[in-house]
Amino acid sequence: MNDKKRAARQRDGDGRVRSYHAPLSALLRRWGGMLLHRLLPGACALCGGDSYHALCAGCAAQFFGPAAAIARCHVCANPLDGHALPARDAARQGTALLCGVCQAHPPAFDRTLVAADYAMPVDQLVLQLKFGHRLALAPLCARLLRDSVLSQPDFTLPALLCPVPLGPRRLAERGYNQALEIARPLASSLGIALHAQLAVRLRETAAQSSIAPDRRQQNIAGAFAVPDAALVAGRHIGVVDDVMTSGRTLNELAATLKRHGAARVSNLVFARTPPH
Repeated sequence: MNDKKRAARQRDGDGRVRSYHAPLSALLRRWGGMLLHRLLPGACALCGGDSYHALCAGCAAQFFGPAAAIARCHVCANPLDGHALPARDAARQGTALLCGVCQAHPPAFDRTLVAADYAMPVDQLVLQLKFGHRLALAPLCARLLRDSVLSQPDFTLPALLCPVPLGPRRLAERGYNQALEIARPLASSLGIALHAQLAVRLRETAAQSSIAPDRRQQNIAGAFAVPDAALVAGRHIGVVDDVMTSGRTLNELAATLKRHGAARVSNLVFARTPPH
């Protein structure tokens, strides 16, 4: 072997020899991908304009940039209003900012983080993923949600991620669980373990959006179970979903996790439906 090839041979972290061909093949793949993007530009998932990324720079800044950030209740993620606990009182009590509803009726979950409101045109990302079978949008939703999570300096990452489970019938009809599709890349990017079957749905329930508000709690009550309580006991569990509307589904799941010993439950949800 000549000196040039010998110098190119390197050992990785496990002490195994890595071929000098590997960096070259990686460069070729990267250049090929860049060339393909140049020749075949894609379209922005929101505005439809030409974009080399899933979101064009304009839409990313307008709907997910710092200018789009709003003050939210730390527990339910609804926009804060005049009934929020004042910041000075929150600091004195050692608590986060809470909306009036969460002050009066604390839910079973402890925190909710979202990437955006579920409103036009952001809702199209969820609708295309959920009903249009555009699974390629799941990593985009995960990346935007990851950025929102990491922008909260006071938030401690969960020990384990759990997607909101679908019932067998709805899973068979759709072919996939959109919450799980978001949870996979989210777990990878945050460096958190994912347990797809941490919680299971015991029975089929009607979609909460199709149920009158006063019947939603009855619809979802007792719908979940935790097969292995040892995975939950004493741990901070992150529950992943695509949309949070009334919050009753997430509240029921959080209550189930806490009955099995979860120390803390945080919701990591792509979009939050604003209150009417």
